[in-house]
Amino acid sequence: MTGTAPQALPTNQPHDTDVHRLEVAHADRDIYTVDIRGHHIHVDQPVEAGGTDIAPTPTELFAASLATCVAFYAGRYLHRHGLDQAGLRVRTEFTMATDRPARVASMHVTIVPPPGLPEQRRAALLAVASRCTVHNTLHEPPEIGIELAP
Repeated sequence: MTGTAPQALPTNQPHDTDVHRLEVAHADRDIYTVDIRGHHIHVDQPVEAGGTDIAPTPTELFAASLATCVAFYAGRYLHRHGLDQAGLRVRTEFTMATDRPARVASMHVTIVPPPGLPEQRRAALLAVASRCTVHNTLHEPPEIGIELAP
């Protein structure tokens, strides 16, 4: 608008260097390719849902994001304390809601610590891993805007 002073961005807005970008492109049928910093991941649907089942579904990647974030934080904890990471695993189960809107209704994450993890480190490992970025985001959801490009 003419004659108005420039508006300052709110202080809680991310700086451009804080913005992470990725792009999803249609590949074929229900197959999409995700480009993340030059890494390519495919998503698809199971055959019974009309897909070709060549890749995980977006919802499975959502659950995998939580599981890998928990694993990353657990692994960093182990490394920081000079403990072996070999054998660390994270198992995740999720169920879908039976009502609308379509969504994940519950997720259960189990950390399988490396063999020989000292008992006194188990509680701290769980505490650190459960504070991962994805878990925090699920507890304090971000503002989400979906728009149609011009």
